[in-house]
Amino acid sequence: MKLTAKGFGAARLKAGETDKVFFDDDIPGFGLRVRAGGSRSWVFQYTIGNKQRRMSLGAATPESFKTVKERAQDGRREHTVKLGIREQVAHLHARVKLGEDPAGDKTESRKRAADTFEAVAKKFLAAKKAATRPGSYEEVERHILKHAKPLHGLQADKITRRDIAELLGVVRTNSGPVAANRVRSTLSDFFSWSMGEGVAESNPVIGTNKTEETSRERVLKDFELRLIWKHAGDDDHGTILKLMMLTGQRADEIANLRRTEIAKVEVPRKRGEDGIPELPAFEIDAIDLPSERTKNKRPHLVPLSAPAKALLDARPERANADGKLREHVFGIGQGGFSGWSRCKDRLDERITKDLGRSLEHWRPHDLRRTMSTKMNDDLDVLPHVVEAILNHISSAGSGKKGVAGTYNRAMYLRERVVALRRWANHLDAIVNNVIQMERAAS
Repeated sequence: MKLTAKGFGAARLKAGETDKVFFDDDIPGFGLRVRAGGSRSWVFQYTIGNKQRRMSLGAATPESFKTVKERAQDGRREHTVKLGIREQVAHLHARVKLGEDPAGDKTESRKRAADTFEAVAKKFLAAKKAATRPGSYEEVERHILKHAKPLHGLQADKITRRDIAELLGVVRTNSGPVAANRVRSTLSDFFSWSMGEGVAESNPVIGTNKTEETSRERVLKDFELRLIWKHAGDDDHGTILKLMMLTGQRADEIANLRRTEIAKVEVPRKRGEDGIPELPAFEIDAIDLPSERTKNKRPHLVPLSAPAKALLDARPERANADGKLREHVFGIGQGGFSGWSRCKDRLDERITKDLGRSLEHWRPHDLRRTMSTKMNDDLDVLPHVVEAILNHISSAGSGKKGVAGTYNRAMYLRERVVALRRWANHLDAIVNNVIQMERAAS
């Protein structure tokens, strides 16, 4: 039979039949499926290779045969909105003759439509969390969930270079060029990972403009160190900042400090030379960071001065909901401290209220640079010792490069102990200066 608007209604099931497809005489594979319950639907059936495919094309109604057109806004031309069912099937049949697989393409399109940026991002973040340091992961998570939110509803494989460029422009305007570059790096990592997972065919970040950066050189002045110390407080955030001031370590390394990483360490004896007596070994308190917790993936010993050890001793041991002692010194829940942005805003507000104006923009990492600069310039600490304290491997003078850096964890340890004690005394004088000034004024 020929399936037309007038003739398709004649298709009826015979007694005992529950489901039958009536095929059109002219268009191969075009059929009307009739079921005993009364439902009628259009199908297109074809063979690709050794597989038979069947596509459902919607409910069978007389309106199915109409081609719907719409007048353009200028009123001078029309464009087709929807083809009639016979034209649709004729088009599908032509595609099959060309070797295409319309049903397979439709299934693939449906699967890809579900692969939105947001859906893929959940899998990406889960993979990153398992392989990334907590501090770095938090930054990646912020880039994906906050900065890239305009992309969330888009199909990941359909995101274009223009979409990325427009997003980076907004980030650049609202958060600055450095933030835009960091978001760009995260998105490039995301799309490279997505390609590896078979979700995306290309990386649309490639070719977008990267903003030129200037190296940050912010070194805090003494009065700024005083104000930050004075108003930091004794909560997790304040204690972490003070420990960063005293040790020069990275924010992530202190914020995620574990109880098991606070240890007693022996400083080895030092052989005397040219008539100088041998210096005996002695024991110190230290933070013992394993390689998986450091940026350069090398274990690192951080000698603790008396003020630094006192800050850690003052932290109470806390238990999780299940009654077990928390592994982390700071923070709540399963991880370490993570409330940086909110706590820093409150700290800046306290400083502004005291000072009568806000400080020049600063960030926690500036504390590390400040300690390094002042150790070199004011305290006459040798550069290679400062580099060793900071766990840098960028210079041969640090003693951290090559085989020596891998096997000798005690490199310049005695000198580091002395340097950090000297720095703690210097910082104490800076902090106490403001207290003495306040007493004198009262």
